[in-house]
Amino acid sequence: MTHSAPKTPLESKRSTALQGQVRVPGDKSISHRALILGALAVGETRISGLLEGEDVLNTAKAMAALGARVERTGEGAWSVHGVGVGGFAAPRAPLDFGNSGTGCRLAMGAVAGCPIAATFDGDASLRKRPMRRILDPLKLMGARVTSNADSGRLPMTLQGARDPIPMSYRTPVASAQIKSAVLLAGLSAPGITTVIEVEASRDHTELMLAHFGAEIVSEKEGMHGRRISLTGQPELHGADVGVPADPSSAAFPIVAALIVPGSDITLRDVMTNPLRTGLFTTLREMGASLEESGPRGDAGEPMAQFRVRASKLRGVTVPPERAPSMIDEYLVLAVAAAFAEGTTVMRGLKELRVKESDRLEATADMLRVNGVKVEVSGDDLIVEGKGHVPGGGLVSTHMDHRIAMSALVMGLASDQPVRVDDTAFIATSFPDFIPMMRGLGAEFA
Repeated sequence: MTHSAPKTPLESKRSTALQGQVRVPGDKSISHRALILGALAVGETRISGLLEGEDVLNTAKAMAALGARVERTGEGAWSVHGVGVGGFAAPRAPLDFGNSGTGCRLAMGAVAGCPIAATFDGDASLRKRPMRRILDPLKLMGARVTSNADSGRLPMTLQGARDPIPMSYRTPVASAQIKSAVLLAGLSAPGITTVIEVEASRDHTELMLAHFGAEIVSEKEGMHGRRISLTGQPELHGADVGVPADPSSAAFPIVAALIVPGSDITLRDVMTNPLRTGLFTTLREMGASLEESGPRGDAGEPMAQFRVRASKLRGVTVPPERAPSMIDEYLVLAVAAAFAEGTTVMRGLKELRVKESDRLEATADMLRVNGVKVEVSGDDLIVEGKGHVPGGGLVSTHMDHRIAMSALVMGLASDQPVRVDDTAFIATSFPDFIPMMRGLGAEFA
């Protein structure tokens, strides 16, 4: 199992203007789902632009272990020959998802609808993350946990349902992982499986299920929610999937270009799904120069080109209902807020406490150690922006790739260099982050 690796510290220094045109890696959420649905389909699924980071590669290995034929055919190009809905075979060894909560939780949903047992495991960070919120609805559908670590954590053996039960399930929090796990298990159940969300989470699973041939309906529920109904036991057919560039990865060069004076960069093919663009909305409210052009789509997902220029930012209040559309981007938004003039209040960030680390406290620590005044009040993060950051601190990343990248971005415009204790985990989501940023002009040493 991938539980430890040598630390790779790095220092980020004030840079000259960032310039250039790049395409950040393929979207991680789409990459996981393309592999999983390809494995559950009949026939071949051809994927282009797949994110080849450790998280996604672990999902690819898991799908192969469950019986699909998974092959890399070129850079970012993969072929998956699936086994059909309910057709997974019991793996011979534990499925190791490394650092990936998304890959692990979605695969649990897919396995829960099959009459097999599989053991799920991961690295030290993933072993700390809660799984009960995923397991609760899966148990209602007939799956069972036959062995697990304390408090419903990994390693864990899940026995899938022999006769999955369709149900209507109201999610306790806005979580695409919970929703997706239920829908993936519901593929094997007769009748209609329904998921009700009070706050709509990202809808990549719904869009991709439709792309693969499932009968699925998404309707408005209340002010901000959705009701998603899936007809079970479809025959999914292999499909081509072009993975758009990941907006969560794009967030790092975007914020870097906004805070480094004189910068002007272009990012290609960035996903613009409205349930993922909360950061772009917020940055524009802060005064960011962020221009979109050339909109197009693939497999139901919209994308566009972004031009980003250095901007004078101002503090804003980010409403809690925006959190589901930017939950992974608050760390680097906090960096932008530190360079803004005035106070930025980010409300309703409870979900950050159960990510790769307690990201709420870790983000506050990252700013404090570099001279930024910051407060955590309940589930809110309050950053006092002064237009500049003193820097000079050593940031503890807690095995969290997004903390590492956020801290490196901060150092590019800070008065003094920012040191990061470990950059090894960046490979889980953005393996080319450091060389790509250096290509734009970033000063890392």
